Amino acid sequence: MTHPTYSAGIEILGAITPEFAEILTPEALDFVAKIHRQFEPRRRELMAARVERQKRLDAGELPDFLPETRAIREGDWKIAPLPKDLLDRRVEITGPVERKMMINALNSGAKIFMTDFEDANCPSWENQIQGQINVRDAYRRTISYTSPQGKEYKLNDTIATLLVRPRGWHLMEKHVKIDGEIVSGAMFDFALSFFHNIHHLVDKGSATYYYLPKMESHLEARLWNDIFCFAQDELGVARGTIKGTVLIETIVATFEMDEILYELREHSAGLNAGRWDYIFSCIKKFKNNKDFCLADRSQINMTVPFMRSYALLLIKTCHKRGAPAMGGMSALIPIKNDPEANEKALAGVRADKDRDAADGYDGGWVAHPGLVPVAMAAWDAVLGDKPNQIDKQRDDVNVAAADLLNFKPETPITEAGLRMNINVGIQYLGAWISGSGAVPIHNLMEDAATAEISRAQIWQWMRSPKGVLEDGRKVTRELYLELQADEVAKLKAEYGAKWTQQYEDAARMFSELTLADEFVEFLTLPGYDYLQ
Repeated sequence: MTHPTYSAGIEILGAITPEFAEILTPEALDFVAKIHRQFEPRRRELMAARVERQKRLDAGELPDFLPETRAIREGDWKIAPLPKDLLDRRVEITGPVERKMMINALNSGAKIFMTDFEDANCPSWENQIQGQINVRDAYRRTISYTSPQGKEYKLNDTIATLLVRPRGWHLMEKHVKIDGEIVSGAMFDFALSFFHNIHHLVDKGSATYYYLPKMESHLEARLWNDIFCFAQDELGVARGTIKGTVLIETIVATFEMDEILYELREHSAGLNAGRWDYIFSCIKKFKNNKDFCLADRSQINMTVPFMRSYALLLIKTCHKRGAPAMGGMSALIPIKNDPEANEKALAGVRADKDRDAADGYDGGWVAHPGLVPVAMAAWDAVLGDKPNQIDKQRDDVNVAAADLLNFKPETPITEAGLRMNINVGIQYLGAWISGSGAVPIHNLMEDAATAEISRAQIWQWMRSPKGVLEDGRKVTRELYLELQADEVAKLKAEYGAKWTQQYEDAARMFSELTLADEFVEFLTLPGYDYLQ
């Protein structure tokens, strides 16, 4: 096999099969290099700014709306008009960039499919580059798959509009170096998907559309906007062609939603309430605040005070600016072979989507094709033939900083909740190390965000004076180690021969994360070291 010859300064450390070479062309890597050289210094500055902001939060500072951007919040402006294939987003399905799952999701009946290079995907080299191949084939409607059993999968005539979620600003692509520097995963994922697909899509009257994760400020949105402008100019595409929907999944970004929409206004397709990462962010940002403590994960739903305030403010902010407001993910999934449990799960999803639709969201997420009809019914009931309800202004919503920081409930914290965090965290990490980024566990679809909540809660409970079980026991290192050993023994018995080295590694890694003196920013950072 002839290895592609790249320009000076470009180094590929991962395997390049003939199929991978179709993605990793010299021209595509030149494009990656241009973006890296132009914008990597700013990305690093923004990551350093995150660290400095965390120091201020650790010192007791509370987030607030920015006085220096008051004019933007109070100004009369709107985002650019939406393209026709992003007007109706009443149900969006999400999943990793895995070939069969992509076909099923595109065929699911949802309006939008967000295919994920981020939290629902394990970022091995194989997954990332095969994912780019799958995205290319999906855009061209040539994607197909034949299972080992001979079952064939191909696209229906009518499919969902495809959106891509690249990795967040904090994640790197260790298999690619430019001038000796490792490339940002976000820039790499975006550059390849844009380079290979934009002209094909523009010819079809569409474009590459993105979900932008994990942002913590409007300056991070500005970086995305500048990359979009640069990329469009480089490839001769009109500015404003790309559209990006920002996931509001950090507590600090909630105070800058207007500003984030403003920075991306030419390229904005609204905001999404990324609820699971949001809960993780709250724990992470206030982990050293002695007044902060959240109850069991199962108690933290969209109706508790801080989540309700965030959800309503997002709708009000988006609709004021003519932007879609997208509801987040219900983690419940259909349950086979147990009709009673399945109906309970479906009722939970139905209640979640009915509330979001009634509040004014323009659509919401599901993780499984079987839930598309449930979510569709919720928005059909409020929208009818209308594509969205952006005209539903929520002038009645008045959310202050204190409302966003009203972290209740603090109790109960239970042994069962502590055990569940350990159990889910280890199972998810084991699957992740094995190459799967989205995994059904205990009838919930778990991805990196929900695993982050599990380990962050335990870390914080051990260190908070409020981290006390309802029976009076303090959550301590010793209690954690006792329950962790018990949960590992149960999982070993349950898994049998399926309990492989990956799960041993996962159990060790989960404890290292949980017991570390310094909080590890994202579990995917040390986890990446386990991947090829």
